[in-house]
Amino acid sequence: QVQLVESGGGLVQAGGSLRLSCAASGIIFRLNAMGWYRQAPGKQRELVALITRGGNTHYADSVKGRFTISRDNAENTADLLMNSLNPEDTAVYSCNAAQDGRICWGQGTQVTVSS
Repeated sequence: QVQLVESGGGLVQAGGSLRLSCAASGIIFRLNAMGWYRQAPGKQRELVALITRGGNTHYADSVKGRFTISRDNAENTADLLMNSLNPEDTAVYSCNAAQDGRICWGQGTQVTVSS
């Protein structure tokens, strides 16, 4: 079983930046894709960014050019650097990771962007 713990959320003013971190622990053989998702109040959860084990990335159109996902395979971590934040980025951000055909989720961290 893989456990994921997110950190780095908080309150920031519009235009500011935050870095979210996701740390995996537990029984880890080989984490494949890792991703960051977000869910705003009253909305469905949506993919924000995804990174494969080899470093290929995919971003939602709404965050391209502002957010950067990265990972450290040796440390089993995935970070999300968020720049130029705006109030529409306010949401609970969760990370997930795939291993051996199973998807694991963290509990999430709140990001609030004030105008």
